[in-house]
Amino acid sequence: MIDFWLNSDRVKNKVFIPKYYDPDIDLNLAKLEDTHQLLKVGDLVSREVLKLETGHEIGKLAYGTGDIPFVRTSDIANWETRSIPKQGVSEDIYETYKVKQDVAVGDILLVRDGTYLIGTNCIITELDKKIVYQSHLLKIRVNKDFIDPYAIFLALNSEIVQRQIRSFQFTADTIDTIGNRFLDVVLPIPRDLSLTARLSAEAKLAMEEREKGKAFIKQAPVILEETLLTGKLDYIDEFFASDLEEIVDELKQDTITSEFGKFEAFWRRSSDIKDKILLPKYYNPEVEKELSGLSVNCECVSIGSLIDAGVISDKTGVEIGKMAYGTGDIPFIRTSDFCNWEMKHNPKQGISQDIYDKYCGKIDLKKGDIFLVRDGTYLVGGSCIVTDRDTKALFCGGLYKLRVEDQSELDEWLLLALLNTYVVKRQLRTKQFTRDVIDTLGRRLYEVILPIPKDKKVRQGLSDKVRRVVEMRLDNRDKIMELSQQLTHV
Repeated sequence: MIDFWLNSDRVKNKVFIPKYYDPDIDLNLAKLEDTHQLLKVGDLVSREVLKLETGHEIGKLAYGTGDIPFVRTSDIANWETRSIPKQGVSEDIYETYKVKQDVAVGDILLVRDGTYLIGTNCIITELDKKIVYQSHLLKIRVNKDFIDPYAIFLALNSEIVQRQIRSFQFTADTIDTIGNRFLDVVLPIPRDLSLTARLSAEAKLAMEEREKGKAFIKQAPVILEETLLTGKLDYIDEFFASDLEEIVDELKQDTITSEFGKFEAFWRRSSDIKDKILLPKYYNPEVEKELSGLSVNCECVSIGSLIDAGVISDKTGVEIGKMAYGTGDIPFIRTSDFCNWEMKHNPKQGISQDIYDKYCGKIDLKKGDIFLVRDGTYLVGGSCIVTDRDTKALFCGGLYKLRVEDQSELDEWLLLALLNTYVVKRQLRTKQFTRDVIDTLGRRLYEVILPIPKDKKVRQGLSDKVRRVVEMRLDNRDKIMELSQQLTHV
């Protein structure tokens, strides 16, 4: 919209923000009246169809006390929580909030406070029901006697509902929020009950498929490490032969703190100090021990040597300036725009065709490239693979783009797998340092050792499994997007 007229008697609660009254939203909702029930969230709450609750702020002293996820707004992407969240809490803290928060399978978490993330949501599955969630998140519990939670989930992710959420968003103090205006959001649910049931069932199936893939990503450091140590694919084959219930029982719960290792103190000769680096973590003896064990079945080579040999090429992105943000719909990928090995379906910032044309020659983005976070704090070392869905984009200077140029010993899927092993993730953490006001890997990335399996069969097996997981998850991500739009296009 650009501008419109509104009579003064239609102004609600002294709200004078034009976007709040976006006439296109009313027009689009009116078009759905014959085929859909238009259900206001507030009415559904009054009828006890929905129950809304917010989380808690546990204080920063609780961060890192354990491995039970403390889910924050940035831990939700592509309708799921991060496989390895930024912060974890202890069992004692979890027990303090367990009953108060009462998280159950089928609950929906929706970002209430923030800026770009408001309206982002996920549905709780067996993988992540043991969590604590922060106060900026709204927990939506659906009374299953009235409607399937997945119908509400699809409605929340439809274009018309997301537009409403954006129009109701406002600034409270220093942060944006939707506040109690969420109660004014109208959810369109098809009057055709069989259609609603079908779409809900398909969405549930797509999410379950994605969750098994997410379970693999979450367990990947353990699975991959075992495969590299033994030189056999038995452990990975056993995982994929298991059903989700068995996987959940065996799942290792980790947060980012697990990447830092557990060593406390050790001796180091002054003659072994490199480049005047006096950070103890840089010399983590656990890493050397792990690499020594892996060397039996793996060729342990540095990323720098692979770049020198032309096996891998590396490049960083561009900084286009904040004035370019929001000028168009072409994604500008930043360090927070991917999660669980894949790009977000709704990156925060978009740019115009003119800006894209100006920089795309320098970027040279292709299917199979891998993004690795170079600058940040918790996100350093995070990675994802570029698919044919993502090639028309620019990316920021805080990312490395790694490309496999010679696939005789290594392909992009195997590289993605190796970057997500414990031994590599820990190395990335040991190389991380603070420069000015931000942490970075800098050129220390080149020192990181990759344990490449000597057995061609193992290399191919790992590559195939990782590729299938990512492709399956992306296909189902597309399916969910399609279903949410089908819900409102009858």
